[in-house]
Amino acid sequence: MELVPLRPEFAAQLHASSDNAEVNRLTGTHATFTLQDYEAYVERTLNDPDRYTRAIVEDGKCIGEVVLNPIDAHNRKSGLRIALWDGFGKGYGTIAIKHVLDHAFNVLDLHRVDLEVYEFNERAIHVYKKCGFREEGRLRDALLWDGVFYDAIVMSILSTDSI
Repeated sequence: MELVPLRPEFAAQLHASSDNAEVNRLTGTHATFTLQDYEAYVERTLNDPDRYTRAIVEDGKCIGEVVLNPIDAHNRKSGLRIALWDGFGKGYGTIAIKHVLDHAFNVLDLHRVDLEVYEFNERAIHVYKKCGFREEGRLRDALLWDGVFYDAIVMSILSTDSI
């Protein structure tokens, strides 16, 4: 597995992943996207100074992405988002998150990185805690999925936290 900058040729693989019903549920994604949407997303990402994106690549194939955004240099904080649609159970998510945290704290000199995760995504919550994130609170009934409301858990890590 390697982490590389997002490249235009990954747009088709990102588009193919959008058919993954389980990944859509775990990320709370209701929208559908065309190949052109993904091509435009990759192009925007390449030119966005408030974003740090790495494709998670295995054997030359993009199997996920990890993103810091928006990067707020003034307040020294950013959000984190990760989507992995293949390679579960191999530690790729942990490696990717630790990479972007290292970049956030040691290259960008950020102080805080935060995220939201839905309460039913126990695998992700476990990985985030393993990487040093702490639960800060909940956004009650933040997601409606198949007629059921779910909380979003807000988690963060600070540069001063022991990782």
